[in-house]
Amino acid sequence: MGMTGTVTVEIVGLKTSECSPFPCDENRTCGLTGCYLSGKLENAVAELKQVFGRVYGNQVDVQLTLIDNGVPDHIRKIIEKEYPPLPMVLVNGRLTRIGRISLDRIKNEIEKEL
Repeated sequence: MGMTGTVTVEIVGLKTSECSPFPCDENRTCGLTGCYLSGKLENAVAELKQVFGRVYGNQVDVQLTLIDNGVPDHIRKIIEKEYPPLPMVLVNGRLTRIGRISLDRIKNEIEKEL
């Protein structure tokens, strides 16, 4: 866990990354509405922060790690070992197999930690 009693969700990507390999249109399956039509990772992470704040209060800390200008050691180790797609979704440092911003799937991973 991150802070005491807190689940840390870390989203890793590039500044120009899209939030999903799927189109951000009326058929989207991500479960988010506030960032609808942008398709941008940064907007989706901001929306996740708002949604998780409403659902979990201060129990969930959402962080965005952009790797355009450098890769933190903990991310580098994951990339070297796992070769995950971007965006990566880490929950308490554990790589999930989500590979995109998906509200329900990330919530399921959070629930495993609470």
